[in-house]
Amino acid sequence: MNLISKSTLKELLGGLPLTAEVYWLLRQPGKPLTADFSLKRMQKLLPDWVTQAQASPFRGQAGKHIFVFGMMRYWIEHTALLGLALAGLGHKITYSYLPYARWYKPIDRFNLRRHNIYAQTLLKQAEPLLKIKPLLAVRKTSTLPEELEQAIEMVALHDTQYTLQVEDVEQDSDLYRLRLERDLAAARAALALLQREQPDLVLLPNGTILEFGVIYQVAQFIHIPIVTYEFGEQQRRLWLAQNGEVMRQNTNEFWQARHEQALTDEQWTQVRQLFAARQRGSLWENFAMRWQGVPSEGGAKVRQELGLDDRPIVLLATNVIGDSLTLGRQVFSDSMTGWLERTVQFFAGRADMQFVARIHPGELITKGPSVADVVKRVLPELPEHVHLVPADAKINTYDIVEIADLGLVYTTTAGMEMAMSGIPVIAVGNTHYRGKGFTLDPATWEEYFETLNKVLVNPQGYRLSKEQVEKAWHYAYRFFFEYPQPFPWHLLHMKKDLEDWPIEKVMSQEGQEMFGNTFRYLAGEPIEW
Repeated sequence: MNLISKSTLKELLGGLPLTAEVYWLLRQPGKPLTADFSLKRMQKLLPDWVTQAQASPFRGQAGKHIFVFGMMRYWIEHTALLGLALAGLGHKITYSYLPYARWYKPIDRFNLRRHNIYAQTLLKQAEPLLKIKPLLAVRKTSTLPEELEQAIEMVALHDTQYTLQVEDVEQDSDLYRLRLERDLAAARAALALLQREQPDLVLLPNGTILEFGVIYQVAQFIHIPIVTYEFGEQQRRLWLAQNGEVMRQNTNEFWQARHEQALTDEQWTQVRQLFAARQRGSLWENFAMRWQGVPSEGGAKVRQELGLDDRPIVLLATNVIGDSLTLGRQVFSDSMTGWLERTVQFFAGRADMQFVARIHPGELITKGPSVADVVKRVLPELPEHVHLVPADAKINTYDIVEIADLGLVYTTTAGMEMAMSGIPVIAVGNTHYRGKGFTLDPATWEEYFETLNKVLVNPQGYRLSKEQVEKAWHYAYRFFFEYPQPFPWHLLHMKKDLEDWPIEKVMSQEGQEMFGNTFRYLAGEPIEW
């Protein structure tokens, strides 16, 4: 009973002006409410960031009015740092944020407002370089246009899929309702704020899921240019997209500009060394991720381990379900799961082939259901010619690639790498390398099964030509080494990166020679591919 009354009291107090703010100032000034929304590192570093940005020799340049948005402690820290760097380059920055600790957990309004005043008090130290506009405090529009509301409902759906790491979700679930409520509230506030501020540009991470996706949709709806950015496996590099969702990795314009430029001998050496490292499961240069848990042992060894015979081998390399690289990337299927189900059903009746589904090792660090569950739901008892290689299997994927006759992929990079080995690959999701000249790209279910049947009649006849293989290697070099832009502060390595590249060093001649173009692209200047 006491718990209920305390909860009810917080709800009541949360609706009264200044109650949460006064409570925080009296009881815990300068301190976070919880560890999962602690900005202590930013609190310590922010004064130096501000001093260095103010001392930038570029402060007097004529810049743009850029609206920067962040949420959750790590992105608030990163976007505030980015905003200050842009202010140091002469731009006028309006900085907005939402003080949620967890996107998937409810929080009462009283505690949310305490989070808000805590963050606002810290961020105020950045004024006037950053004009602080907490989104939580904005007077919202009463309604959203129908078109925009539908877009926000799709964001909430993607949020739910991303959180649960499933594609088939219930829209009457508590989680979906939570995400929809928050997304709609953020949209109504963002619409009012952006219409009032009228920035030249909106800059934010991701742009697909959570409130990042909401701000993206609102800015797009009212025709404000947008730049989105994200981080991959490379240190001191980021992906960015102008007027697009960065996780869609749209490389069409980039490839159009570069595809006719032949690789130098040095570039060929670089991409070969990288590919060899990926095969070995070892780290290489600034790539901070191991792609395989075990080193390569060769095709003959994996053939023996999996009990494979001389029948043709079809390798389906999976993505992690619900990953943001798969959401909304369907071409003709309703989802990646739907494609998996129909494909498994198809191969259940093809005993003349050996079907190997390699579960993405990334499932080992996620909490959602496995692709293995999808396969076993379709085929509770696996036929002898269907093989499931779990995420934790001590098998190197590249050894399976070595003996494969056909590759099937949704959006995983493994499809590009199979093409680099000369294997015909059917790409069914809207992945960045689809349509680049070295994959088979069906646009309908009919085309998909027609393509499958044609290739299975004579897999060797569909092996890639020398020119196609070289094109795949060429594209891989451009994608890994030139598509990501140089950037000083990776989200996952900020502490070390800031030691090596403080703002004052980024503002130096050396820093601008290395990172200047990226900051210009982040500020909306057209990318010079």
